[in-house]
Amino acid sequence: MPDTDRRTLMRTVAASSLATAIPGGVFAQSTPQQVPAPAAPAPAHVTRILADYVVKAAPEDLPANVRKEGARTLLNWVGVAIGGSHHQTVDIAVAALAPFSGPQKASLLGRTERFDPMNAAFINGVASHIFDYDDTHLKTIIHPAGPVASAILALAELQPVSGKDFLNALILGVETECRIGNAVYPNHYDVGWHITGTAGVFGSAAAAGKLLGLNSQQMVWALGLAASQPVGLRESFGSMNKSFNPGRAASNGLFAALLAQKNYTSSDGMIEAKRGWANTISTKQDYKEIIDGLGQRYEAALNTYKPFACGIVMHPAIDAAIQLRNENKLGADQIERIDLKVHPLVLELTGKKTPQEGLEGKFSIYHAVAVALVEGAGGEKQFSDHAVRDPVIVGLRGKVMPVVTTGIKPEQVDLTIVTKDGRSLHKYIEHAIGSLEMPMSDQALEAKFSDLAEGILPRARIREVMDLCWNVEILASAAEIARAGASS
Repeated sequence: MPDTDRRTLMRTVAASSLATAIPGGVFAQSTPQQVPAPAAPAPAHVTRILADYVVKAAPEDLPANVRKEGARTLLNWVGVAIGGSHHQTVDIAVAALAPFSGPQKASLLGRTERFDPMNAAFINGVASHIFDYDDTHLKTIIHPAGPVASAILALAELQPVSGKDFLNALILGVETECRIGNAVYPNHYDVGWHITGTAGVFGSAAAAGKLLGLNSQQMVWALGLAASQPVGLRESFGSMNKSFNPGRAASNGLFAALLAQKNYTSSDGMIEAKRGWANTISTKQDYKEIIDGLGQRYEAALNTYKPFACGIVMHPAIDAAIQLRNENKLGADQIERIDLKVHPLVLELTGKKTPQEGLEGKFSIYHAVAVALVEGAGGEKQFSDHAVRDPVIVGLRGKVMPVVTTGIKPEQVDLTIVTKDGRSLHKYIEHAIGSLEMPMSDQALEAKFSDLAEGILPRARIREVMDLCWNVEILASAAEIARAGASS
């Protein structure tokens, strides 16, 4: 088949995508994509322009609102990493890697063990994502902090890193991965890549490279080496493998930066070249998303945080279910049927009807609505193995009837509960709690952190770690967060 015909076929397949980037993203319009026009030539030196920006960007260049969002990102990430630190998935990773760990210089949040920085970055990345409770850049559904923070927290215990420099690197890493994600989303995601892993590796490489003091050429190489390590497929969702992806993106990015520091070379155009990252793994390439407005508009300021520990497309339905339950004092035995009008992505991503494990429940709209109605919550306890096997919840999820409906956007839901006594209770959600339009407050983030860390860290230590995150910019050493967040 001639190359031109092959490219046309690929574009036609990609045109069946159900979501476009925000303006776009999973939470955007629901109209199918049109077949894209032939790709314009890539702007010259995309990788180098991005690398130059990361190398030159100073802490004082960041606007106050971006720095505040960076602190919120850090607080949320530390909380979910501590909360997930004793999940079976993390226990397995610790047991598997301990015999092969190098010098034990880096902490595991929520645990007593110490590992070499590369393996610590991986394990903390796994722990922070295993509950599916981490942050979300809604334009791309990247979970930004896991790959980036996991890498640079390990690095902060290897060399002196001030809190101000740590926050700057965190924000630059988030900015890097989200801008690169914007350039290829949704086509890249739609064919099956887990974008948190594939774009996240750029964020961890950029952030680690910033703290290592790479020059512009070395940063180009670090991004190029990151491009050679895309990791993560959507088929892994609902299994331990999903959290492997941000963990591996963290360690891979750190690996790339360390090699580049010693002048391990790569192509200078690994993002934009004809056979580079973007052209190889996506049928969409919008390089302006990467290089336009650097230092002026910040994707890192658009980060959001989950109030519910599951796939984000289920959040509107959980929000609606909890509101109707509380407003009407509903019990499971009063409910005849639950009708949901949803966007197609809800069933595509979360259509598991009979989850048998908690990780599967995180991708079951049936379980999510049922447990929200029974327990009035959507935290980690509601997506445990016990919860998905609870007979009351199992019985109620059989009454959940989602229907794909034209005009419903991914961030919306139209939910109606029919009761056994004939009432029809209705709730429409335009934007769920935790969205950009209805963000979680600082107090809500602290409550989430405390709930996750309860029983892992002493209460006084929980308060100490939260204060360290809020005040990261004035810390003499960012390693204080790692040491305080580890279990003693």
